[in-house]
Amino acid sequence: MPLHPSPPTEAPPSGASLPLAGCLVVERARTVAGAYAGRLLASMGAQVIMAEPAGGSPLRGAPPWLDDGGTSALFAHLGAGKRSLVCDLADEGGRASLDAELARADIFIDDTALRERAALGIDADAVAARHPHLVHVSVLPFGASGPKAHWDGEEVNLLHASGEGFLLPNGLSHELFPDRPPLKIYGHFAGYQGGATAAMAGLAAWWARPVAGGQFVDVAVQDANLCVGAFALQRLGDGSLEHRATRSFRYGGVFQAADGYLELLTLEDRQWQALVEMLDRPAWALEPALADPLERSRRGDEINGHIRAWMALHAVDDIVRRAQSLGVPAGRYRTPAEVAAGAHERERGLFAQAQLADGRQVSVLRAPFQFRCTPLADTVAVPALDEMAKEATA
Repeated sequence: MPLHPSPPTEAPPSGASLPLAGCLVVERARTVAGAYAGRLLASMGAQVIMAEPAGGSPLRGAPPWLDDGGTSALFAHLGAGKRSLVCDLADEGGRASLDAELARADIFIDDTALRERAALGIDADAVAARHPHLVHVSVLPFGASGPKAHWDGEEVNLLHASGEGFLLPNGLSHELFPDRPPLKIYGHFAGYQGGATAAMAGLAAWWARPVAGGQFVDVAVQDANLCVGAFALQRLGDGSLEHRATRSFRYGGVFQAADGYLELLTLEDRQWQALVEMLDRPAWALEPALADPLERSRRGDEINGHIRAWMALHAVDDIVRRAQSLGVPAGRYRTPAEVAAGAHERERGLFAQAQLADGRQVSVLRAPFQFRCTPLADTVAVPALDEMAKEATA
């Protein structure tokens, strides 16, 4: 995430009101899952207050770093659009400060370890007794109930506990490196899935509050990631166990071109026909037997061998351009810098400017969605630690 000179701050669109305007969220998060839940709600217009410990959220010191080497790019993304208030639950004043915010909040996101909650006064029963109106969203690796409720779980544990690690690497990666051990997807894949689930579950409970009142919402990051592999789990009912060595499209997938990599899929007959056109109608592809999708599946390795030989002679951008013009689903694998500078991303306005506490600007993803009538904010701020308290005493 490169640093940029500070442009002038832009005001939100005149008269625009984002969907969650008026919703107040208190977030006590030390994990990506908890913080991302708050980030999604903030991007939709909720006021999100990070109730941070005395030294600040551990995410403030989490890699990767910005170009200066000392500022967390991860926190810049997760903290954008929020406010910060130190609520040290080890002392009475900090608990009173948190309670004051919860008294006026709609949603409380908390990823505190289950074994620590009662001692800090934020267990489900205690919070419900003091704030019966509140939607209390618990975000834990394995949930707040059941035999694994007290287990810790890092990203790599959750990837494998949800089954995704069993399927990686697959396709071309497995063919090129068959001896590699199971992999973890780069970054915080499991945490983001858990955070998205927590945000949506919290919203569902908030919308139901006029009827159901306050609720305790129990989110397990493992469960959220199991949903990602629903297709692989569904196939268990057919007696089929997917594995990294066998999980791949029968033909298609990742290909190496003359100057990079791309992914191409042809799941429908019309896409297969378009692929044949893209390859300039080679004799092997015109064989009558290949008009049958089942026969193509059986001969997937043979077909991929032909496609790879053709791909190696052409540049990625040329292939993708021709594929898209013919209706063949294809896309280039790009570096982060290429994504940030991409014409497609720029046209869709995927990135916003986030102002750091020292006044510098960085580009951050607005959100994984957009609203047609209420554009997301062009500029957001990444809060300094305890900024709310400092403003109150200024």
